[in-house]
Amino acid sequence: MTRSALVVHHSGRPEAVAAAAEAVAALEAAGMAPVHEDELAQVSDLAVVIVLGGDGTILRAAELTHGTDVPLLGVNLGHVGFLAESEREDIGEAVRRLASGEYDVEERRTVEVRVLRPDGEVEVGWALNEATVEKSDRARMVEVVVEVDGRPLSSFGCDGVVMSTATGSTAHAFSAGGPVVWPDVDAMLLVPVSAHALFARPLVVGPTSVLAVEVLARSMSDAVLTCDGRRRIDLPTGTRVEVRRSDVPVRLARMSHAPFTDRLVSRFALPVSGWRGRGVNGSRQREDVPAEDGGLR
Repeated sequence: MTRSALVVHHSGRPEAVAAAAEAVAALEAAGMAPVHEDELAQVSDLAVVIVLGGDGTILRAAELTHGTDVPLLGVNLGHVGFLAESEREDIGEAVRRLASGEYDVEERRTVEVRVLRPDGEVEVGWALNEATVEKSDRARMVEVVVEVDGRPLSSFGCDGVVMSTATGSTAHAFSAGGPVVWPDVDAMLLVPVSAHALFARPLVVGPTSVLAVEVLARSMSDAVLTCDGRRRIDLPTGTRVEVRRSDVPVRLARMSHAPFTDRLVSRFALPVSGWRGRGVNGSRQREDVPAEDGGLR
């Protein structure tokens, strides 16, 4: 049976359209059947999804595969592309390796998002990067109280609060002043945005914690919840949003075993000139070897 691969791209960008045509040709040459989004019948029948674009396009594709075992391979056509695995010039080689099974699958944690309205109605969503509670009135702050593990932490007026996964620490949470968290760290972040408070620092909590944000009744502005910048829910005053770790991951196809540090340096173009590191033969500049007397030689 011929394996099929869904090709997801931004149809409004000429570069993405050209890259998609190249990917389709490479898939056919490798003996795989390319599938376009408008032809998709059953996601679980796919072998892989190839995503051509930036992180936003990858997040759109993640909506399609969420809850399945189908991995995503991101080819970066954007500016940063933290979720992408390959670059534009590597499409042909990436498809060849996909077809021959030369890749690993990395599972990224997601969060479950629950919206509890004052009338008792409950809505459930999810996010790979972050769930953000933001003010809906640009001219006013939203008044919130934040909670960790069922205990109130602080209340303040702000532009919003970002509740992020480790994967999302380099997205909205990063732009709001949060820390970069390595993706293999099983943690969640809470990052206030432009908060008027003495204590409004970014928080990092463990995998079993539950984060919550309540839009206070005294707030002069309603709020809006956005998951991964894509799925939006209006939040009237009195609404509560809870975020906890989900057991449903998003699966990413990986072909490189380079450490996350290298990805960070590459994506942000960080200055590392002058670093000596290991010696020219790959050995350490100096090895501290325990001596028999318990000291170091």
